[in-house]
Amino acid sequence: MLQLPRHVDGRGSLGVIEAHDLPFDIRRIYYLHDVPMGAVRGEHGHRRLEQLILCMHGRVEVILNDGKRQFPFTLTDPNTGLYLPPGLWRRLRFLQPETTVCVLASRPYEKDDYIYDYEEFLAWARQRQGEG
Repeated sequence: MLQLPRHVDGRGSLGVIEAHDLPFDIRRIYYLHDVPMGAVRGEHGHRRLEQLILCMHGRVEVILNDGKRQFPFTLTDPNTGLYLPPGLWRRLRFLQPETTVCVLASRPYEKDDYIYDYEEFLAWARQRQGEG
């Protein structure tokens, strides 16, 4: 989890992300919105991509999996970002209406970076971790 700077005064809050706040250069930004409450997004892994996930509004559950263990997180604060290094399966479940999630990514969209089949991901993770 990365805590990001926040500036608060009588006019509200201003969140700031600068290059030195991230462990990667931003090459793509995308956002998820108008997702029905309870819906699931993600359910894939990345071979090379690094990401920072921010819940800009609402509440989202993020379950990460490295092929051995699961790591659950709940995001509710736009000043707390969840860093995802390469090699993790991710599953996002939207827990409140009107939740908006923003994702900062280290690479442009590359179809061959995605692993959509969970069994294929597990085999890739085992091989990556030197287990066969």
